[in-house]
Amino acid sequence: MSYSPLRPLLGPRFCRPIARVSAGAIVAATLLWAQFRPVAPPASQSPPSQPSPPPAQAPATSPNSTPPPVFSVKVHLVRLLASVRDRTGAIQTSLNREDFRVIADGVPQEIAVFERTTSVPLSVAILVDTSGSTRIDLQYEVNSVSRFLHALVGAGNPKDSFALYSFNWQVRLETDFGRNPHRAEQALHQLHGSGGTSLYDAIYLVGSELGQREGRHVMVVVSDGGDTVSIKRFADAQRAAQKADAVLYPIVVVPIEGDAGRNLGGEHALETISSGTGGRMFYPAGFDKLDAAFSDILHELRTQYYLGFYPTGIPSQPRQFHRIQVATPNPTWRVSVRSGYYEP
Repeated sequence: MSYSPLRPLLGPRFCRPIARVSAGAIVAATLLWAQFRPVAPPASQSPPSQPSPPPAQAPATSPNSTPPPVFSVKVHLVRLLASVRDRTGAIQTSLNREDFRVIADGVPQEIAVFERTTSVPLSVAILVDTSGSTRIDLQYEVNSVSRFLHALVGAGNPKDSFALYSFNWQVRLETDFGRNPHRAEQALHQLHGSGGTSLYDAIYLVGSELGQREGRHVMVVVSDGGDTVSIKRFADAQRAAQKADAVLYPIVVVPIEGDAGRNLGGEHALETISSGTGGRMFYPAGFDKLDAAFSDILHELRTQYYLGFYPTGIPSQPRQFHRIQVATPNPTWRVSVRSGYYEP
């Protein structure tokens, strides 16, 4: 396998088709300070008949007195996107705030924000594997992704947006966040498979981008599940997805029946990252089932519960990871929600 001379650096591997230059004007402001002193009276001038009043005396303080304490409060809303399914897999959409119980590091938390089937705007990042192992079947994936994007912007919040990324030995932004599926189609049909697979790099870099956006964050990864050339490791990708508050939905396209030729270790790694974000894996049985996988993802995004709480009773430590549990009164129902959060 050949390596680029820029390979030791992660930055150059995150490519954009068109460089974006931020125009800004730098305004320098100079503060001019003027000092004023009262003019002293001439020596020949007689002093005023009325003496000036004595300066005000500061209140006496005890030598042992201390300044009053200053209290500061850290306010950090932890946002959770939750999907609830019954034992048959059907999504439950009629639960109320009191039906949820949130526990962080073993301490019950009060739900401060609650929305059923939330319409908070979506930022969906589509990551398409274009490594050499996908060369033959990439056209089927491209067509399904295109139909998914049309369905995404065809309904829901008019502020929903998506971005398209491809990854092989490098990670490339094909179309930035927007609502134009036709432009994305043009980029999709220009993709071709070659090189290795930098899956962890892709999740890491896209997670950093998503974390800067408002609203809900979603990553949809279309891949055969293997990572071969990433600079970043599994733990880096997992941490990046958690810090971005992103829900990860991997669609593992495996045209091979059975375990022969499959990267089971890579698939397990993807499943671990996905479940920790509140997402779930999809294994379409053939390329004709890809559309069904995308449809299930879209349906889940339209029926998510939005929960938020301000952590209380938990020791605060920057960059610490806190475990979260969310439960409902029915023990047979399964709640898909991220496993924890990082402090800022």
